[in-house]
Amino acid sequence: MTEVSSLTGRLLVATPALADPNFDRAVVLLLDHDEAGSLGVVLNRPTPVGVGDILASWATLAGEPGVVFQGGPVSLDSALGLGVVPGEPHDRSSPGLKAARGAPGDTAEADTVVAGDGPLGWRRVHGAIGLVDLEAPPELLAAALGSLRIFAGYAGWGPGQLEEELIEGAWYVVESEPGDVSSPDPEQLWRAVLRRQRNELAMVATYPDDPSLN
Repeated sequence: MTEVSSLTGRLLVATPALADPNFDRAVVLLLDHDEAGSLGVVLNRPTPVGVGDILASWATLAGEPGVVFQGGPVSLDSALGLGVVPGEPHDRSSPGLKAARGAPGDTAEADTVVAGDGPLGWRRVHGAIGLVDLEAPPELLAAALGSLRIFAGYAGWGPGQLEEELIEGAWYVVESEPGDVSSPDPEQLWRAVLRRQRNELAMVATYPDDPSLN
């Protein structure tokens, strides 16, 4: 189903009409999306927990802010790492994310990246963005990673659920950029992503946090 799977690697940007507090002004990177369902992480929900508090060995590779992000409401006790490898092409994606849907924090069974498809311990999701094997020694990736972000939990949708939300107007779908994963100012990411669009979505970036003030 090409039409469904083509959304992997894109961003879901919450519309002002989306009422779910879990996704208010959320920017979600889709890591997997096909007829079996969808999985992604919210890129703009930093927590007060430092990466060093839960994954000390990876703390020096995590970009600013050096905290864990809440990737979504599902499996908050699991950790998922996303890393950007500079120089990787931006139009390639990996189909092998089924293991991540079942247990995004369980990297022990992750496929080993083959030579020529990125560094060991990194599995491409889309272009330069990939999943990091948090069970691997950090020094395997230290030289290759341009940025690293750690997420607790993820966002998940069952078969057809995300499509229904798109029809209802809950999300804008836009292209992702590698810098979205490592934005140093995540609280402004929702507006920044909309502002860079070359259409009417750029105007939505000016939407007030409290519509009653408009």
